[in-house]
Amino acid sequence: MPDPSVRQKAEGIAAVFRARRPIDILPPDLMPASLDEAYAIRAAFETLEISERGATAGFKIGLTTPIMQRLCGVNEPCYGAVFGREVHRGRAELAAADYCRLGVETEIAVQLGEDLPQGGDRERVGAAVESCMAAIELLEDLRHDYKRLSAAAMVAGNVWNAGIVIGAPVTEWRGLDLASATARLTINGREIGAGKGGDVMGHPLNALAWLANKRAAEGNPLRRGQIVMTGSMVPIQFPQPGDRAVVEVEGLGAAELVVR
Repeated sequence: MPDPSVRQKAEGIAAVFRARRPIDILPPDLMPASLDEAYAIRAAFETLEISERGATAGFKIGLTTPIMQRLCGVNEPCYGAVFGREVHRGRAELAAADYCRLGVETEIAVQLGEDLPQGGDRERVGAAVESCMAAIELLEDLRHDYKRLSAAAMVAGNVWNAGIVIGAPVTEWRGLDLASATARLTINGREIGAGKGGDVMGHPLNALAWLANKRAAEGNPLRRGQIVMTGSMVPIQFPQPGDRAVVEVEGLGAAELVVR
């Protein structure tokens, strides 16, 4: 069982996100005292949210660039859970009114075909990947003040994950150079930004290896069937009602979001 103060903070943070009201930063009484406490709060938050949002379907990795890590005062990425009822396949149509502010990120998702009980290096985790997909991560940032970002606060809030949209799985992905693959985000047919797989820690599988090793060290390793969002290649964008956002990744197809 989590420490009572950890549980209380998780309950408070869950209530903040469920209220969908803007906040600049977490209130002091909910702020984690350390990154270690933040991960304990995040785990309790995950348990609390399962009844509303479905069983844990996988994980998202955030803060994958040195710039974002320096901004948040850390030297590694962070992660949060993805819940089963918020996994959309191919295309999603969502109401802006259901969020305080809906953000989207441009990603490559992977689905595991085997467990990773000891984690592993890039080669090892790559061998466990069954398929890769173009993907949109959905984020709820509550209009957070980005000048006051804190890795601990983000982790405690499950790194703001509000679901994912994943394209059709590509099982023959090993014939692709994921590091060189170009990813593009368009909104209403206009290109907003582009990046490459290598923008995420040099290779998307480096991000997967980081998560696999961290989860293994925590005693909760990655499992077969789980989906992992490897990190964004384009800065977060905030589509408005009536917008159609499409992420296309070279060799991996597309994922689409319509905001109503």
